[in-house]
Amino acid sequence: MSRIRPRTLGILCVCLVLLGAGVVAGVRWAQSWKGSVTLLANWSGAERERFEEDVIGPFEEKYRIDVLYQGSSALSQVLAADVAAGSAPDVAVLPGPGELLAYAVDGRLHPLDGLFDTGHYDEIWAPRVTVPGRADPHTYWLPVKAGLKSMVWYTGGAPPTVESAGGAERWCLGMESGATSGWPGTDWVEDILLQQAGPQVYEEWANGRLAWTDPAVRRAWTTWGDLVGAGGEPAGRALTTGYATDCADRRLEHQGSFRAEHWRARGGDYVHSSEVVPGAGPDAGAWEVAGDLAALLNPTEEARQLIRYLADPGTALPAYPANEAAAPTGGLDGTREEIGAVLLGAQRQTRCWDASDVMPRPLRDAFHRAVLRHLVEPEALDTQLRELQRLNVERSLPVCSRRTA
Repeated sequence: MSRIRPRTLGILCVCLVLLGAGVVAGVRWAQSWKGSVTLLANWSGAERERFEEDVIGPFEEKYRIDVLYQGSSALSQVLAADVAAGSAPDVAVLPGPGELLAYAVDGRLHPLDGLFDTGHYDEIWAPRVTVPGRADPHTYWLPVKAGLKSMVWYTGGAPPTVESAGGAERWCLGMESGATSGWPGTDWVEDILLQQAGPQVYEEWANGRLAWTDPAVRRAWTTWGDLVGAGGEPAGRALTTGYATDCADRRLEHQGSFRAEHWRARGGDYVHSSEVVPGAGPDAGAWEVAGDLAALLNPTEEARQLIRYLADPGTALPAYPANEAAAPTGGLDGTREEIGAVLLGAQRQTRCWDASDVMPRPLRDAFHRAVLRHLVEPEALDTQLRELQRLNVERSLPVCSRRTA
């Protein structure tokens, strides 16, 4: 019996792949496909599957535009490499405005003016920004996914309080998250500062106008360290524990709305973080929020059409929308409905962007590393704060939205 040589087999595989691609292209040509758009985001697993099924699929079917999706957990690094190589995606979805602002200042982003109604969004979600070289302000990003933070999840017994939440063994901590390890710790420091010092101080700090060495900022770090036992064994274990690791019964977790399904399945609930933060001030109660923002790097007509579609109130976007014209959250379970109402401002509470997502990428990454070090070496805090201050730069973004009835 004759055997197929490895080289021959390899050529055959390549030919089959090319043939398959040709068949797909031929089918799409026959169906009047009008072009393609490349999209970079960090959604993976079940989240990516839902996005492809609920968003990409209907978009392709309606407009006959092929969406070439690339997902990566190292989103910032991939985008920076693509931009440097001159092969930037048409549309990129990044968490938070800080990194996008830097691309806008460099002239990499194209304005989204006229592609959607910014009146459907609170200013913190889709602001008009003035960058050097452009006389007038423009909108450079569109929120496609919103998330609520300032939440402490628990199961069993009475809700946690300041008195009952102390002690390292009480907390379920997980800092490991690949290229972005440490972000759960930055959430902690930010949220404590927000609850202790209030939205005005928080906004000044997030925009680089309040020093990292300020007593209010230092107090937030030490409060967190004391609360979770920085320098001890449990805190050290948190460095290698994944942020989404299951928590043991009767433990507490400071995480966002993306964990709602996990905790509700276990009969859990949440309290606002101000209920457990020691030294919460008179302005406590504001919510920290986060979101994934779509930006236009190549202004092709196909990419513009995708932006219009993502802003359509009828599009089934992942998780919670920031679009106030979208379908109401009624009909969801109680927890999800409450979360959606806060994100859309229906309850009139103050909402503030996740501060690290407002920061430039070098400062944000250094902040991630600093919280990891603080867990194991809290005595080095003053040195770390001085190092972070050296990276600090002032910026001007709307961070907090204050709504009154």
